[in-house]
Amino acid sequence: MDQRPHLLIIEDDIEIRSLLRDHLAREGFRVDVGDGGAALDRFRNTFGDPDLVVLDIMLPGEDGLSICRRLRATSRVPILMLTAKGDEIDRIVGLEMGADDYLPKPFSPRELVARIRAILRRAEPAPLENRRFLVNAKLTVDLDKREIAHAEEGPLPLTSAEFELLGCFLVRPNRVLSREQLMDWTRGRQADPLDRTIDVQVSRLRKKIEREGEDELIKTVRSAGYIFTGSVKEL
Repeated sequence: MDQRPHLLIIEDDIEIRSLLRDHLAREGFRVDVGDGGAALDRFRNTFGDPDLVVLDIMLPGEDGLSICRRLRATSRVPILMLTAKGDEIDRIVGLEMGADDYLPKPFSPRELVARIRAILRRAEPAPLENRRFLVNAKLTVDLDKREIAHAEEGPLPLTSAEFELLGCFLVRPNRVLSREQLMDWTRGRQADPLDRTIDVQVSRLRKKIEREGEDELIKTVRSAGYIFTGSVKEL
């Protein structure tokens, strides 16, 4: 059985699509390509979920943001969005819809490979990590299995990027963590001063783990970063 990571590239530009397919294949990936949402549906019907989707935002017909939203509704597969340079709104919306990372065009194939490998590493369970946490007596988090469940609601659907971010907070409760630290720990790269990736991911994480009428779990520390203030008990 082929153990290579299986990638799906959704890109409408034939030349770019072929270039990315050939380069990623040389880097040791299994690669399928398509030009829109129908290609994603065919892939999933044939193979199930890919290990990662490289998804261009600007597509004819159903755009990349719509495809991202539709995919995220039923799957936690990692998504890397390709965006136009300087298109901050599309990047933010993509992250809010559940994309794990983005890469603005034009980009080098080497950077694409580095981003893909970093995302795949984050998506893998850590074999040496075997810690479970109870948060505010309601949330059970298993870092090894990458599972989180609410005592009353059951499993919660976190993306790999959101789970990675939550893990950073749980092992460092009641400590102010800067955006730069969180970017380095979760994405393995330095944060651009204008990069709002962490802010968007924190916002999405809050919506999934916090409940109205209850104490905040993640608080913003002005000009400093974020702090996890929930009660954390290691099981």
